[in-house]
Amino acid sequence: MIITRSPLRISLGGGGTDLPSYYEEHGGFLVAAAINRYVYITLHRTFVDECIIKYSQMERVHTIDEIAHPIIREALRLTGTPCTSLEIASMSDIPAGSGLGSSGSFTTALLGALHAMNHEIVTKARLAEEACHLEIDVLGEPIGKQDQYIAAYGGITAMTFQPGGAVDVVPARLNAETRANLQDNIMLFFTGYTRSASEILKDQDDRTKKSDRGMIEELHRVKELGKESLAALESGDLRRFAEIMHEHWERKRRRSTGMTNERIDHWYQVARANGALGGKLIGAGGGGFLLFYTEDKTRLRHAMRDSGLPEVRVDFDNQGTTVVSTS
Repeated sequence: MIITRSPLRISLGGGGTDLPSYYEEHGGFLVAAAINRYVYITLHRTFVDECIIKYSQMERVHTIDEIAHPIIREALRLTGTPCTSLEIASMSDIPAGSGLGSSGSFTTALLGALHAMNHEIVTKARLAEEACHLEIDVLGEPIGKQDQYIAAYGGITAMTFQPGGAVDVVPARLNAETRANLQDNIMLFFTGYTRSASEILKDQDDRTKKSDRGMIEELHRVKELGKESLAALESGDLRRFAEIMHEHWERKRRRSTGMTNERIDHWYQVARANGALGGKLIGAGGGGFLLFYTEDKTRLRHAMRDSGLPEVRVDFDNQGTTVVSTS
């Protein structure tokens, strides 16, 4: 049996500039942090002549072509893994569609497990790029590359997306005190509903491909905000980081009609009135998790609890995609 895990993530600045429709022409930049909430994949060799696949549904098939789950189907093809006498199961600490990059985490964990089963050692860079190739090139999802890279690498990480597809990955240089304060002062609240990132990102992707001037200029500014966020973090100016996060959210909510709604806007205003110095909806938008930076956690926690939003407490993950067990 092989068990792997990949961390989920929170975006800290520059989100949206990692889509090929933008970075192929202009280059992209963002900073993200892996968190200690995970997607797990278990592979197990069986004595039955079929492939058993367990996720939110269960499949029992005899050939790869029969597999309904697109990522599992194409991951088996990519790694040359036969679909016989094999059981694949997935679990997640957080529901899919919640804005924490679960698809990228699922794909990197699955590929990592398949490579381990095939006795192949792969670098984090290769794992991330294979996951991007599978989701973006093979399956045609209108998504970016940050989820796969932060899941593979872990940590608080800056990523530069070059025209041509190369990705430069550099750990953010936070001192121990800043890292501890950031970890202590960020708070994550679940809005109670999920959504498809692909549906929301498709609007941005289509407008960028059509060279929509407003969208391109918006993404230019978001990229600069990502760089400013990294500078604020590395200088230890967390209040400035919170201010940038607030501007990022205000821009993000104007980018597409699917980014927010009246309920999310209300919750954001409640948080700002109760100690949140900055915040944003994590992921493409439309649901999932609200992230805030505050220096008054008790006040914010009570206000959001009174609004019906449960808190999910998180720390940072430094390992990225990991083989947890082999037996």
